[in-house]
Amino acid sequence: MDYTHLGRSGLSVSRLCLGTMNFGWKTGEGDSHAVMDRALAEGVNFFDTANLCGFDAGKGRTEEVLGSWFARGEGRREKTVLATKVYGGMSDWPNDTFLSARNIVRACEGSLRRMGTDWIDLYQFHHVDLRTPWEEIWQACETLVAQGKVLYVGSSNHAAWQITRANAVAERRHSTGLVSEQSHYNLLTRHVELEVLPAAQHLGVGIIPWSPLAGGLLAGVLEKTDGGRRNDERTQQRIEQHRPALEAYEALCRDLGHSPADVGVAWLLHQPAVTAPIVGPRTMAQFEGALRALEVRLDEAALARLDEIFPGYRAAPMEYAW
Repeated sequence: MDYTHLGRSGLSVSRLCLGTMNFGWKTGEGDSHAVMDRALAEGVNFFDTANLCGFDAGKGRTEEVLGSWFARGEGRREKTVLATKVYGGMSDWPNDTFLSARNIVRACEGSLRRMGTDWIDLYQFHHVDLRTPWEEIWQACETLVAQGKVLYVGSSNHAAWQITRANAVAERRHSTGLVSEQSHYNLLTRHVELEVLPAAQHLGVGIIPWSPLAGGLLAGVLEKTDGGRRNDERTQQRIEQHRPALEAYEALCRDLGHSPADVGVAWLLHQPAVTAPIVGPRTMAQFEGALRALEVRLDEAALARLDEIFPGYRAAPMEYAW
């Protein structure tokens, strides 16, 4: 396993991040524990979750599964770089959502309790809150850092100007600020190349792509017949919308001798702004498949062909200005 620093921080994380969104509701507790054990055995030390995760089994259920896994001991918590998130409402009460100082502190306490740990390595804002000032947000985070409950802070789904504003305010307060941004980024969704990636690289903010396979469209969707969400109407519409590109993509993957899923994740690993794509397996087999992406090396010709199939963006303003 290769490791890299998370943005400009001194924190070392694996080049793959284990997304645990399915644990506790789509994946049973025992199977979830087995996947996490295998991840550590393979050197994956970066685990991502959110306080909302659990869905059908209840909000917070995924964090509880992580907590029961940590409780098994043998250094599981100490070896894991643990990331979770705050923003979404955990109840119908008005102060149990968004990024007020009250909610940040109380949500952190709830996550710590569910996961049975004393600290969160990376506490992330799950979405931008345009109505809460950054001064208030950083006040709450500084309190948590001073108490040793949070070590680093990151964002998710933030625009470049919001990341820049957040870190400018943090700098005035002599705080570390954001060290990471979790963005929707894959071969099919490349809008962050316009401004988010250039800003992140300039500020030393590591990029953690979510949905690296575009909801399964980059996982060989044209060749698979196993049903599931591929049969729903929205997915079928997306397949038809992108069919020519997906046909060319899957043909290229066959020529390269790698599965489409491996190539999709490997392409992200070749992007200089990317710290670690999030892979979110439901099964051990899916996790084992994700590991293969670490072995894929894409040469300049393959990268150029992928850009032809899925055109990206130059950094703004060069993309659209004279």
